[in-house]
Amino acid sequence: MTVVLDVRDLQKTFGAVVAAKDINVTVSEHEIIGIIGANGAGKTTFVNMVTGFLKPTSGHIEFAGRNIMGLPPRTITNLGISRSFQVPQVFASESVFDNLMMAYAIAEESGLGLLSPLYNDARAVRVDNHLARYQIAEYRDATSSTLPQGIRKLLDIAMAAVSKPSLLMLDEPTSGISVEEKFDLMDIIMDALRQDQTTVLFIEHDMEIVERYVSRVLAFYQGEIICDAPVAEALVDPGVREFVIGEEYHRTRTGNGGQS
Repeated sequence: MTVVLDVRDLQKTFGAVVAAKDINVTVSEHEIIGIIGANGAGKTTFVNMVTGFLKPTSGHIEFAGRNIMGLPPRTITNLGISRSFQVPQVFASESVFDNLMMAYAIAEESGLGLLSPLYNDARAVRVDNHLARYQIAEYRDATSSTLPQGIRKLLDIAMAAVSKPSLLMLDEPTSGISVEEKFDLMDIIMDALRQDQTTVLFIEHDMEIVERYVSRVLAFYQGEIICDAPVAEALVDPGVREFVIGEEYHRTRTGNGGQS
């Protein structure tokens, strides 16, 4: 498998506080990886460093064979890494359609090209196709601030995916989503990304989501990766059980016929 992302000896400190330590990860194309850990474990710090929102203290980040350490987020996005945020980053006063038009304009233009008209017929067709892929076409003309939380999440992720990134990093895609909606929402997201053959890493606290959608888990604790393993192995790892998912979850899982 072709290596998409290679992270070596990555560290981040804030004075005496160690936010990330000795992170080593290799990601191959088309993998779906879940990033788990308690609040403050270092998950978002890792994503922020890879996507350029936080400058590492030391280490090495290579994407598609190129060193991207210290590059600004816009440059990293142009190279093929995109992300969404735990709190959707949408233009609240604009329609769903116009949000995606702006996302496409930014993805397709650069420099003086950004001064060209936002709307054109070809771009509008791409937007409408994208709306259909993420199953939010019925909200096309709705103002984004009025959207239900799940639809707003879909819009945010759809905007992050307009450039067809090689690697997409999602920060808690199901946070704030009801139990009844979470699987339907993830089915839509993963089906859309699978069509584009996108490699996906996503932060998630819901272990039911992790079990259903990922094949590999990175478990963080106190800024370090304490487990990097297939999902079935990771969720019974002693360190993961103690510091991440807890014994109660493990007992519930095994009581329902899961692994012991």
